Amino acid sequence: MSIAQTISGLCESGPSNTVFIPGGTFRMGSDRHYPEEAPSHKVSVDEFWIDRTPVTNRQFKDFVRATGHVTFAEVAPDPKDYPDALPHMIYAGSLTFTPPDHPVDLRDYSQWWTLLRGANWRHPYGPKSNIKSLDDHPVVHVAHADALAYARWAGKDLPTEAEWEFAARGGLDGAEYAWGDEFAPGGAHQANTWQGRFPFENRREDGYERTSPVTAFPPNGYGVFDMIGNVWEWTSDWWAPKHRADPAKACCIPQNPRGGSEHDSHDPSLPLSRIPRKVIKGGSHLCAPNYCRRNRPAARHAEPIDTSTSHLGFRCVTRPGRK
Repeated sequence: MSIAQTISGLCESGPSNTVFIPGGTFRMGSDRHYPEEAPSHKVSVDEFWIDRTPVTNRQFKDFVRATGHVTFAEVAPDPKDYPDALPHMIYAGSLTFTPPDHPVDLRDYSQWWTLLRGANWRHPYGPKSNIKSLDDHPVVHVAHADALAYARWAGKDLPTEAEWEFAARGGLDGAEYAWGDEFAPGGAHQANTWQGRFPFENRREDGYERTSPVTAFPPNGYGVFDMIGNVWEWTSDWWAPKHRADPAKACCIPQNPRGGSEHDSHDPSLPLSRIPRKVIKGGSHLCAPNYCRRNRPAARHAEPIDTSTSHLGFRCVTRPGRK
């Protein structure tokens, strides 16, 4: 009997389209990969419910219709907030993956990322694109405030980094991936990632070039879909360059101080534009063997709260007492 089957009865008492995650203690982070994942340390979380899938375009559309919400990418930035930016770069838009047709310097992300005018959740690849056939794909081009606004409208919250990682592991404490230690068991892809040489060669062996439907790949042991690959996901924790090693209780604390503070989350390479950063998790369809091997539960990355991209979405959680 799987973990998902064992707790299926408990799921009925939570919000719709959510999965019950029992509380527990697990080993968070990794000492074997990127330095920001270290040190591996024990963390405890309380029980909670997590969205079965990332929030989809269909769900976000319902939110916008109900509230009139306008996303960050749809509004031109205030130049006063970006003293480092050139005036001609101040316009409404979002970062969109634009693959080159040849090898490039992997240290220069401007070779594949374009701040595309008119790109937003309705138009993920520019003004002439749309989401008519992408209702079941994860919504993208959402900044942190957009994700939080949706969560509050739904009566939910964004997960802490510890909650997210605990749910992603699916009961497999210490496993490399959300499904075990082998990336593609029996040659079967378990998530939407990049096959080939990033960023110019995508062999699409998993069947997808960009985002995929949120249930296109098998769920993990808890019955949660798409925790790895497809799109990165926002969490509520402020970014810190390493985990703190002390075993602290990590549940139920939005903007968890274990993960740092707003003040020390800023990018030191941008001293004028003091935009705080949050932790994002899960990797995306752009994670490749030769670049960004972050399609693992332990992996983490910093994202400025004002930034939206074509490979970043979110899901929500509900904690006891907020059902």
